[in-house]
Amino acid sequence: MGFLFYSAPHAQDRPQDEALVVGAKKFTESVILGEMAVQLIRRSGVAAKYQRELGGTRLLWKALLTGEIDLYPEYSGTLIHEIFAGLPIADLAQLDVVLANAGVHMTQQLGFNNTYILGMRKTHAADLGINKISDLIAHPELRLGFSNEFMQRGDGWPGLRGRYRLPHKNVRGLDHDLAYRGLASGALDVIDLYSTDAEIDYYRLRPLEDDLGHFPAYYAVYLYRAELAAHHPDIVAKLKQLEGRIDNAAMRGMNARVKIERQPEAAVAAAFLQEALALDAQIKPDTTFTRFIRNSREHLALVLLSLSAAILVAIPLGILSAKRQGAGRLILAITGVLQTIPSLALFVFMIPLLGIGAPPAIAALFLYSLLPIVRNTYSGLHDIPAAIRESAIAIGLPAGARLLKVELPLATRSILAGIKTSAVINVGTATLGALIGAGGYGQPILTGIRLDDMGLILEGAIPAAVLALLVQGMFDLIERFILPRSLRYC
Repeated sequence: MGFLFYSAPHAQDRPQDEALVVGAKKFTESVILGEMAVQLIRRSGVAAKYQRELGGTRLLWKALLTGEIDLYPEYSGTLIHEIFAGLPIADLAQLDVVLANAGVHMTQQLGFNNTYILGMRKTHAADLGINKISDLIAHPELRLGFSNEFMQRGDGWPGLRGRYRLPHKNVRGLDHDLAYRGLASGALDVIDLYSTDAEIDYYRLRPLEDDLGHFPAYYAVYLYRAELAAHHPDIVAKLKQLEGRIDNAAMRGMNARVKIERQPEAAVAAAFLQEALALDAQIKPDTTFTRFIRNSREHLALVLLSLSAAILVAIPLGILSAKRQGAGRLILAITGVLQTIPSLALFVFMIPLLGIGAPPAIAALFLYSLLPIVRNTYSGLHDIPAAIRESAIAIGLPAGARLLKVELPLATRSILAGIKTSAVINVGTATLGALIGAGGYGQPILTGIRLDDMGLILEGAIPAAVLALLVQGMFDLIERFILPRSLRYC
């Protein structure tokens, strides 16, 4: 029984008096279930921090194993066919054993099965006579759009294509919430759905019958670390009160209240806890102003820390590049390669080293900010006319004095231009930090995309754009103060 030997990487226990961290994936249902857990923890008198919309399954699972989060909502089908793919897990009892060997426990199913299904617009499906997935075989011209995670999962598109022998070539990956817009606009013909999605009725979609039984059951559960059960058994007991309480209709209704009626996830979760468990949760309203202050504080921290570190490191590297030709080629090559790495990938690469939240985001932003400053420092020093260099040597200035009194002042404009470029790039790229729990202006953008709410998207996009302009203006003022008058109009 090979599944008995799965083990987790070593993780340090969090101090018992530290806030518990709840995670959630980047879709509405997970955010609602995570909010329920947060409210139950707080009713137990324990502080809770909510890392919502963290991204995909693998990120949350690794964060749970390493102790970055203490619990999060997950699905049995995802665990069996994605996390533990290839292990002989026949039922939930065997899954429980595998999880225990990883230092993780799970509740029993919460009561609903949110399995994958494929869907089309009802009118389009009726015109083509499509009612089940196997009917798609006769229509290879259809345009398929699946969530990015579905495109890679073993229980997603690769397995589905093999099981049904689907011939379609026009298949693209995109955000799950954006796929609905593509379907409604006619840009897509078939997308993947979750069976509890509120959009199925809203967009008048026809779920296609899984006539070959490809998709397994996806029973919702809470995963939590073994340390949580040992240190906070009362919290685990409260989570278990939700077992069997949420059926498909109830979950679909909660999703609809958030996505269609625009109710806050916290209020929807509180209303369910009141109805199902007679728990009166105190919800602190989250206004646009409080979100703006919180997001601004987080975004400024990301930008200031990463940009300051980049300036302190990049200017010396640029000086070294200008003074040592061999080292300069290597430094410029390395910083250039860093700049070519897709920014989101660079954020994710930092997670194994620094966990989730602000630290990996700051590290990624730091690396991404190096090239413009290094290159402009190098160019500013390298392009100083030879006659000026020779004059400085002729009057007997030592190398250090030549650098500080002649070369750096002459290169100041170029260096500041590099810093301004890095600052503007940094402000925009920092919005991606929300995907790994760093917050900032990316958080309302992420939520707005999920909820199809342009107001929330603008709530993050406009301040980010304004901040970029303010940062550029600030460095323009700095240039006026530190640049010698004789060089300002050169």
